[in-house]
Amino acid sequence: MTQTLTTTIRFPEISLATRDAHKLRGYFGDYFKEHSPLLHNHYEDGSSRYRYPLVQYKVIDQVPTLLGVNDGAELLTSLFLKISQLDIGGEIYPVHSKNIAQQHTQVGVVDELNNYRFSNYWMALNTDNFKKYVKINEEEKCQLLNQVLRNNLLSFLKGVGIWVEKKIMARGNFRERTSKFKDQKMMVFEGDFVSNVALPELVGLGKSVARGFGAIKKVP
Repeated sequence: MTQTLTTTIRFPEISLATRDAHKLRGYFGDYFKEHSPLLHNHYEDGSSRYRYPLVQYKVIDQVPTLLGVNDGAELLTSLFLKISQLDIGGEIYPVHSKNIAQQHTQVGVVDELNNYRFSNYWMALNTDNFKKYVKINEEEKCQLLNQVLRNNLLSFLKGVGIWVEKKIMARGNFRERTSKFKDQKMMVFEGDFVSNVALPELVGLGKSVARGFGAIKKVP
């Protein structure tokens, strides 16, 4: 178990659609680009920063939300007071109130099982997995998604600097859905899962977590 720092910033007076999370990312990526590549996952020369995103942009229950993990958590805290408005797709939203919460969470593979649900759609499949997924039966689809989920959990733990020695277990119930992503229809999933990994609230799993996909919430 490792202690992980998270910072969550919410804008409770502003209501957005879930699909607007990528606009939130675009705005803050441009607005604070001189501060850190963490905000937009690109370096100064424009090259991509290929690692787990430590700053994530989400719309949770219609509320614009920023989540920072470790270095990302410290960065969001330092920039908190500078946020006075949001520009979402050319529409200006004055920020009259914003909430910040900082939390230390014990994260890692544990002895007990935890229950989670995806608060936003989980983008589980890459191109290769999708080609395989559409050709197999329902039981095999469940097995494939559970394996992808375990890989996602491992990627998250490695991405926040946690060395994994124990076996990761995860099993879920998922339902196929469709979401538009970069003007293309994508197969995504909603559902819940049980795992022996302790996770911070609202952290993202899977593909495109910086744009709000795969945010999880712990459930009793």
